[in-house]
Amino acid sequence: MPLAIVRNDITKMAVDAIVNAADPSLLGGGGVDGAIHSAAGAGLLAECRALGGCEVGQAKLTGGYRLPAKYVIHTVGPVYRDGRQGERELLASCYRESLALARARGFASVAFPLISAGAFGYPRAEALRVAIDEIGAFLLENEMQVYLVVFDGESYAISEKLFSDIKEYIDDRYAQAHTDIRRERGRRDACAPFAMGASRARKYEPEPLSFEMCEAGAKPPHGDLDDRLRRLDESFSEMLLRKIDESGMTDAQCYKRANIDRKLFSKIRSDAAYKPSKPTALAFAIALHLSLAETEELLRKAGFALSHSNKFDIIIEYFISHGNYNIFEINEALFAFDQSLLV
Repeated sequence: MPLAIVRNDITKMAVDAIVNAADPSLLGGGGVDGAIHSAAGAGLLAECRALGGCEVGQAKLTGGYRLPAKYVIHTVGPVYRDGRQGERELLASCYRESLALARARGFASVAFPLISAGAFGYPRAEALRVAIDEIGAFLLENEMQVYLVVFDGESYAISEKLFSDIKEYIDDRYAQAHTDIRRERGRRDACAPFAMGASRARKYEPEPLSFEMCEAGAKPPHGDLDDRLRRLDESFSEMLLRKIDESGMTDAQCYKRANIDRKLFSKIRSDAAYKPSKPTALAFAIALHLSLAETEELLRKAGFALSHSNKFDIIIEYFISHGNYNIFEINEALFAFDQSLLV
């Protein structure tokens, strides 16, 4: 996926460039800055001395020296005061300038820490929102693998309200799902002695339309029969491509909004029988702004379904039912609840 949130030590990331949340002097400091200088060695400090510092919101490039990363992009985040001193724009500029520098150098992969969220005091949930917004906007227009690296769970936080709302949504549906499962098991056990003689349930047959209904222009309850029959054998790939055409999006707009790699999309487009993973199918449903019913239909084409006994599924349902189709925000929430990410 073009944007991945990972738990790791940023000094261990083997990418084209890691981003250093630097002090204005660029001569090293605490937190991420100190860790990067320590891992890179004296050569990094010597090169930084020659740069003459860096302004808040700007970015400068050095070599990676002893780091697995080839380069280090140094950017200076704002010290948080009260949120009314231009902190958000300065923090956004850190991400924009760093990504612009990476693009200008032709980098294929970059890893960011959560800038300003440590000693500079920027509230973590707000710092995360800025990071996701700026990286997400960049990736809608550019091809690059970007990692947002957090060291531990305490380094990462979505807003308290969003976390609380999702947790309540999960608790309501997760508990109900398990209650329903227990009730169904009890019903089956109670009915077991009579099951052998039970006849098969009749197939559902829609009530035919009356003459008066036909005269009034009514349609069969399941819509156009020919159209439904044509779509009966439609594969996941065929349905996806049809939905993209119906949405008016280009292929690139769709796979970027789905946070899906272009190569994977090419495989899906070229193979009508392609079977995606469940997260990939859901990512496309999100990108296409499908309703819950349409999402279920797309999932069925891939052999999957949403379930209230699965927290991952409930979180996806929460966002779709609330009309929030931002793939990066959804992945934020999945990460916060220790679930796997979409694609």
